[in-house]
Amino acid sequence: MALNASNAEWRINIGADETTSAVFSPSSTASNGAVFVCAHGAGGHMADKGMLAVSDELCRRGLHVVRFNFPYREKHSSRPDPMPRLMECVAAVVAHVRRELSPRQLLLGGRSMGGRAASMLVADGFTCDGLLLLAYPLHPAGQPDRLRVAHLERIRAPVLCLNGTRDALCEQDLMTRAVARLSDLWTMHWLQGADHSFHVLKSSGRTDADVLEEVGTAYGDWHARLRLDES
Repeated sequence: MALNASNAEWRINIGADETTSAVFSPSSTASNGAVFVCAHGAGGHMADKGMLAVSDELCRRGLHVVRFNFPYREKHSSRPDPMPRLMECVAAVVAHVRRELSPRQLLLGGRSMGGRAASMLVADGFTCDGLLLLAYPLHPAGQPDRLRVAHLERIRAPVLCLNGTRDALCEQDLMTRAVARLSDLWTMHWLQGADHSFHVLKSSGRTDADVLEEVGTAYGDWHARLRLDES
């Protein structure tokens, strides 16, 4: 399948007993062939408002995007699968993407829990060209003592992590301290005034559209550096 093809819908096998849905959205502008496998958050799904908005923004920036459902969402459940099953699903989708698209560059990640699952997969040695983490859930809401950082130092791929400064699942000072212990492969970008869903208050003087544009710009700047480092 050519990377310049139109949208495609896939059924993807996960292990021997399940399948799930996925959608390929090609870039809406000139692209270098990079594909982003984007996983949804715990309370979302592949076609929720936030996923569609960020997908559209990144496609506009020259990135091909693949969205998919985790098994529990495919079964219309609200209870997330165990982390090993989430990681297995990400790996299955990536294997399908590699067969179907043969991307020149492969980025993994996604929103909140989905990004965390991708990061844990890469920390365990799964190969990709970069991680794009949107609203990384550093800790459960109201539980800043339960940090999800143990695996981060094992990641050996370039990372762009974008969190809002009002994110209830990522206290800024705690994340800043965690990132300070990581390698220079990690790039942290703070979205001023945004919450975990990348929403901003009207009193901030910004709109959600402004935040999305900032996400796209931050991705573009990071990806340009990534390509220079590889050249």
